[in-house]
Amino acid sequence: MSGATRHYVLAAGGTGGHLIPAFALASELHRRGHHVALVTDARGAAIPGKPDYLPAHVLPAGRFGKNPLKWPGGIKAVLEGRRMALRLFESFEPSAVVGFGGYPALPALLAATSARIPSVLHEQNAVLGRVNRLLAGRVDAIATAYPEVARLKDKLLDKVHLVGNPVRAEVLALRDEPYPAFTEDGLLRVLVTGGSQGARVLSEVVPDGLAMLQPALRSRLQVTQQCRAEDIDAVRERYASHGIPAELGTYFEDMEIRLADAHLFIGRAGASTIAELTAVGRPAILVPLPIATDDHQAANVREMVKAGGARSIRQPAFTAKELAKQIQAMAQHPETLANAAHAAWNCGRPNAAKDLADLVEGFGGVPLMDVIRVNAGETIVPGDTALARDVAA
Repeated sequence: MSGATRHYVLAAGGTGGHLIPAFALASELHRRGHHVALVTDARGAAIPGKPDYLPAHVLPAGRFGKNPLKWPGGIKAVLEGRRMALRLFESFEPSAVVGFGGYPALPALLAATSARIPSVLHEQNAVLGRVNRLLAGRVDAIATAYPEVARLKDKLLDKVHLVGNPVRAEVLALRDEPYPAFTEDGLLRVLVTGGSQGARVLSEVVPDGLAMLQPALRSRLQVTQQCRAEDIDAVRERYASHGIPAELGTYFEDMEIRLADAHLFIGRAGASTIAELTAVGRPAILVPLPIATDDHQAANVREMVKAGGARSIRQPAFTAKELAKQIQAMAQHPETLANAAHAAWNCGRPNAAKDLADLVEGFGGVPLMDVIRVNAGETIVPGDTALARDVAA
């Protein structure tokens, strides 16, 4: 535990990709004796997994699309959120504000800039997100999950700190557990998951792809698959018609246990998914979400694929035949999967939460009125369309 108790505000969008690393940082800062508050939207305040000691403050956060006619409403919401954040900062007196991306983080970071409170961004993906791009020039530090991050300007590189992407403690605890034994005649346990936008293509392709494996391998399959509620009956029938044992569900509370038992993962390439796969060391076949902003999931897979820990299949090429081909190549010999697991493990950054907490703690202990900020960002005013234009770009 550190010598002085400080206050920190974490600001994050309302999705798991933004909030999982925020919760991990909150847990580490709390362990060190600090007080932490969360700024998010209504979805984020209600998401499972939020620590009990982490109060959530819901602030307005406008969204900006390509249509300039909708920008005034977005600007109005951001300004109101910024005013509310400033009132929160007056009472909570944070030593620093940490943003994890997403529109709900924008008002809090703008408020930190105008109040001259030190600020840090964390980017989970291999492409700098829209809100983080807007704020990158205004903050004191940028923490990244990957050695290379696209859309990050060279002039900002002196602010960059590679820390990794914090994962849940339950997952990190599995890092020192061995890869489950996979033998020539043993079970091949496959874990399949996809986000709400991505599960359907997995439900359509994976059962048929597994059915196309050579009989010696297909007969050893044991599948766990997360499906959309509207797809689950059709997927169950498809597995039954192929004679493949499969446990299906719309949500698994014990996902870390299932990940620990899995020999092979099939799913999307979200930042948290890859962080957990590399923390535990599990080989994967990844299908980047084609509509992801700036195609960031395709960028996320590169490090793991280059290391030999995963194979990536673009969605148009993600057919049953191609999936079967890739699984057959990875699982034909036990040592092939084990080597891929070790390669994935080597990509993990298990100290991400601690390293990010160290970075954040570097901005603390100084009274607010004495904080000196260099190149403080401009304060936005009503009618300023530059903000909306930057976010929409």
